[in-house]
Amino acid sequence: MAYIKHAIGLVTLATVISGCAFINPTDPYDGMTRYWIGETGRGVESPGQQAKGLVKPDGPVSLAQAVHIALANNPDIAARQHEVEAAVAQKEVAVGEALPHVSFETGYSRYLNDQRLVPPGTNGQLGVFGRNIVSGDLVVRMPLFTGGRITSQIKAAELLANAAEHQLGRSREELVFNVSSLYFNILAQRHVIESLRFSQRALKQHLERVDHLIAAQRAAQVDRLRTLVRLANIEQQIVAQRNVQAVQKQALGNLLGLTDTHSPLEVQGELTMERVKLPDPMAAMRQAMAQREDFLAARAALEAQAKAVDAARAAQWPTIYGQASYGGRWAADPSTQPAGTDRVEDVGQIGVMAEIPIFQGGQIEARIRRERAKLSAARQRLRQLGLQIQLDVKTALLNIQSAYERVQATRTAIDQATESLRIEQEKYDQGKGSITDVLDAQASLLLTQTSYYKALAAYNVALAQYRLAIGEPLE
Repeated sequence: MAYIKHAIGLVTLATVISGCAFINPTDPYDGMTRYWIGETGRGVESPGQQAKGLVKPDGPVSLAQAVHIALANNPDIAARQHEVEAAVAQKEVAVGEALPHVSFETGYSRYLNDQRLVPPGTNGQLGVFGRNIVSGDLVVRMPLFTGGRITSQIKAAELLANAAEHQLGRSREELVFNVSSLYFNILAQRHVIESLRFSQRALKQHLERVDHLIAAQRAAQVDRLRTLVRLANIEQQIVAQRNVQAVQKQALGNLLGLTDTHSPLEVQGELTMERVKLPDPMAAMRQAMAQREDFLAARAALEAQAKAVDAARAAQWPTIYGQASYGGRWAADPSTQPAGTDRVEDVGQIGVMAEIPIFQGGQIEARIRRERAKLSAARQRLRQLGLQIQLDVKTALLNIQSAYERVQATRTAIDQATESLRIEQEKYDQGKGSITDVLDAQASLLLTQTSYYKALAAYNVALAQYRLAIGEPLE
């Protein structure tokens, strides 16, 4: 019965100690805004609460300022940075496995029968016996031979840390491209709205001329109605395009990591056309293969997986450890203690141990097959990425050329459409033209203006797309 009571006491103590780790659990939402998480029972923050440490815009932002804010605030970049930290920590874990491990091991045992405190050193040596034995040892272990498993794991961890850094670099490049693309489109959208408002003012002025001609009985009432219909159409286009602009600004604000607490984001700058000399597609692809961060990350991941295969293969070899320990044993309540003996004894040992795999249920072979399959998959992903890079480079070059030609064509067409509208308005004022011709000329001018600014934005986006395709830092 006494043994059962001691056992129950040990189980109870172990249960209490094991539960101590959960007295202060880690909060998964620490530092986060919780309003989108839902009912967690932990209190809900208001949507207007802003996370600490974010860079905020001070007035309208330029492209350089927008990029700076995005790189500082964007949660995806922050997540990638933490992934790099995790990969570096994993490398340190792998390195630590090759170093000596020092630990203090202690325990208490209650036996059914009396046990000798320490084995005898000589024949006939007296000893202390008891059922309650307390032990404490300082233990040093160090791997001496692992078949190359530890070195392969260290090299794989280094390569994965390198891959994580390249992935962070690629995420930064993609973020800069996305910010640039939205920035240029917002500038173009501003000009589109200005063109619509210009058309609105022109139609209102034309409506006044129509009213004067009707009063002079030189125009029909139907001309006024047609002008009003076209004016209403322009006004609804302004509303629709302003909504598009608001969505673009909201999307840009999200990329910049801003919340709804800020005033509507405004951008500053002008659309320009920087004519660049396009390289040979093959030279551009070679440049992309040499400096694109995602390609370098995929190569590092492939090499790391090859080391993972070597680590799995190393499990077929014996593992040899060196171990040394020094400590003591104490008989808490000795039942036999001859004269001249002590209930406390020190013990120590040093030696070499080998673990030789004989039968593991097929686990080693299965792990090798698993890692080799992952290696084959990594090879195919690298090949697929190479094909994607070729497509990205060629697409970007074609988009640059196409957008440049569109800008040149629409730039000339604006002057022609403006002159056409002037002629049609004069003909109508003189009674030699129809209202339909005037309205068509007005619509043509509007279409040409909007096409020009959209083509100008597309050209700048295509340049950024090309720099992203070859892995060139975006400015």
